[in-house]
Amino acid sequence: MSTDSSLPPAQLAARSGLSIPTLHYYEREGLIRSVRTAGNQRRYARETLRRLAFIRAAVRLGVPLADIRAALDTLPEGRTPTPADWANLSARWRVRLDEQIAALQRLRDDLSGCIACGCLSLETCALHNPDDGYAREHPGGNKLS
Repeated sequence: MSTDSSLPPAQLAARSGLSIPTLHYYEREGLIRSVRTAGNQRRYARETLRRLAFIRAAVRLGVPLADIRAALDTLPEGRTPTPADWANLSARWRVRLDEQIAALQRLRDDLSGCIACGCLSLETCALHNPDDGYAREHPGGNKLS
C-alpha cells in the first residue's frame, strides 16, 4: 500500500462515520489492516472504506464480530468484499435474521396476550415460562420456601 493512496485514521474515521477507537478495535479484532509509516503512524488502504461499510451493514443485522471476521477470512488474500461476496455471505445470515424476527414476533404476540390477561402467572404465563420451559428444567415440580 503506497502512502499517497492511503488514509490516516482521522480521514478514515471521517469518511466511514466511525470513531478512531472503533477503527483501532476493528484492527485488533482482525477485521481491517493498516500499515505503519516510517514515523510509526497508521495508514489504511482506501479499500478499507468498502470493508468498513460491509462490517457496519453486518453489525446492523446483528451479526457478531467473530462471525464477520470468519466471513471476511473466507475471501481470497483478505480481499475487500464485492457485491457478489455480500450476496453470498448475507444469504447465510438471512436465516439467522429470519429466526430472530420470528422469535421477536412470538414475543410481541405473547406480550399482547399477557397485557390482555394481566395474570403474570409464573406457571402459565408465556412471557415468564415460555413453552413451559420451567417444567422441563425442573421435573417433579418445585416448592418455593
